[in-house]
Amino acid sequence: MTPAGGKDGKDGGKDGTDDEVAGLVLAAGGGRRLGGRPKALLTHRGRPLVEHAVGVLRAAGCTRVHVVLGARAPDVRERAHLEGCVLVDNADWEQGMGSSLRAGLDSLAGSGARAVLVSLVDQPGIGAEAVARVRAAFGDETSLVSAAYDGVRGHPVLFGAAHWAGVAASASGDRGARAYLKEHAARIALVECGDVAQAYDIDTEADLGHLE
Repeated sequence: MTPAGGKDGKDGGKDGTDDEVAGLVLAAGGGRRLGGRPKALLTHRGRPLVEHAVGVLRAAGCTRVHVVLGARAPDVRERAHLEGCVLVDNADWEQGMGSSLRAGLDSLAGSGARAVLVSLVDQPGIGAEAVARVRAAFGDETSLVSAAYDGVRGHPVLFGAAHWAGVAASASGDRGARAYLKEHAARIALVECGDVAQAYDIDTEADLGHLE
């Protein structure tokens, strides 16, 4: 785990509150259904998709952003401008999203963050306005908040620090935090974002038409 550009975002805002909610981008996948093209390196608005994802979190108010890399991580580091981010190498990325989520949560240990806002690199239709809504619902370390689209839970998801150990313990394969969220469904605060965002994924060749 290394901070790109020699910064790790610890300074945050003047009062320190900006660092209470860290951003976490899961960007390690190899793009198997895209012919082995890592999603982090897909081009969106002239830049790598991972760079766009980081920009959304920052525009939503996250001064500390961690990015989990895996497939072709050296190429991502070289091509994407990720200065100020903490870059987390997930050697087990082929095991699925669960391993990346565990690596990302582990990287936040000792950071002082009280919650983490988890976003996926392949959802460029979810912009800063939606992410900021979810971030604004943070209360304390017990917060569990999710964006919703027409009432259906989606991303991003905010996990207060009290949930991190449970999420990491249950994360496996490509399910990520799905099992934990299902178990704690009654505690999730849903924040409707369907009016300002589109929660599509870039998974297949057909989905590439969503990129700009």
